Amino acid sequence: MTVDVAPNTAQKARSFPLYRTFSRFVRDPLRELERISRTADGEIARLDLGASHPYVVTHPDHVQQVLKSQAQNFVRDGTFWRPLHTLFGSSIMSEGEEWEVSKRVLQPVFSTKNVRALTESMAAAINQAVDTFEEPARAGRPISVLPEMGRIVNETVIKVLFGDKIRQAEAERLGPAMEQVATSIAFRFLLPFVPRRIPLPGDRAFGEAAKVMDETLYELVDRFRDDPGEGFDIFTALCRARMTEGSGLDDAWIRDNLLAMWATSTETTTVALTWIWPILDRHPEVAARLTAEIDAVVGTDRVRPDHLHRLPYVKQVIQELLRLYPIGWIFPRIAREATDLGGVPIKAGQTVLISPYLTHRLESVWERPLEFDPERFAPERARTHHRYAYFPFGGGPHMCIGRHVFNFEAELILTSILSRFRPRLSESIPIEPKIGATIRPRYDIEMTLVPARETA
Repeated sequence: MTVDVAPNTAQKARSFPLYRTFSRFVRDPLRELERISRTADGEIARLDLGASHPYVVTHPDHVQQVLKSQAQNFVRDGTFWRPLHTLFGSSIMSEGEEWEVSKRVLQPVFSTKNVRALTESMAAAINQAVDTFEEPARAGRPISVLPEMGRIVNETVIKVLFGDKIRQAEAERLGPAMEQVATSIAFRFLLPFVPRRIPLPGDRAFGEAAKVMDETLYELVDRFRDDPGEGFDIFTALCRARMTEGSGLDDAWIRDNLLAMWATSTETTTVALTWIWPILDRHPEVAARLTAEIDAVVGTDRVRPDHLHRLPYVKQVIQELLRLYPIGWIFPRIAREATDLGGVPIKAGQTVLISPYLTHRLESVWERPLEFDPERFAPERARTHHRYAYFPFGGGPHMCIGRHVFNFEAELILTSILSRFRPRLSESIPIEPKIGATIRPRYDIEMTLVPARETA
């Protein structure tokens, strides 16, 4: 892999005027952004979107400047954050003092030590969720991948979010509501300039789902108002923080953070684990190596956290999966004060768009960027990567605090399924993404699970 020296003499961004890009943006906005990124090839691109003129920043040097060295100047605010602020309010997904308070409370929950302590219950939940595949596997009946991955992820995340404090009926309401929120917010996310008073497709479904989540979460908060009990889950940490004398925190703050952590822990992981199956179908050599490693380490056991350190290729597969399909595909920022990126002047108030999806696919940064190759993350090669050539969890002070949970969860789920089944896609489908709050597969995916011992 090679990284070109960042262009530092340019005084103008590469401009992409509306009259040349509009029709392509309407047909397929993600494909048009990919085309613009390839054309700019690491140069800063200026988009003309009519109501806005954001800069697209893809070169690792410039990304590092925005997310780390000038993080205090490039903040999570402005038009592009409007749909997310409506959902997450004053939470870990906000900015300034609100973000600092939430991070200070949540950071200990997501420490490596604490996450490792949670992995036993995560593994138990995952194994139990995967048990339900036995019946359709015996019957030869295909499963619908995205909702089934969502079910496993939801049952796992509940352990991290709520411990044993949430009732089954409450969990069963929250899961479908979050799925409805994730799909119905797409138009607001793609058209952030449209005022809320103008209805868009999905608004009604979003409102209905948000109401279900609010009712469920506020009822849960009220039930544990005076005694949140013990536990290392997120809900308990938030309740204890609110009860601290002089905290100034309220029920809405707990609700906002629970929704933020639920959304970032479920939708993103579900989508990532949906992409893996068509990719393995296209790369049988990767699938064969993966299952051979899992068979040698796990055998007929149920997957345990202590298996993971002996499954390096599982980790490499997940890392390469997140290179091609990062869980957060775009990070909007707005400049507080005037500055420059690579010699391009950025005025105060201007929007900058950072996209792991685009940076991870730059030919000037990655060799054969569109090929799926887990060997990129073999230890000796991974050390050669520019720090911001690969940033699926963001970077700098706003790096996702739940990244350790994702890594453990994704590796445990993939290992649990492949230790027991050999997935077969019902049909080979095009691997084409569609964009919204996350990047989902354009087409539904179905697969049949053949018991692993039948193929031995």
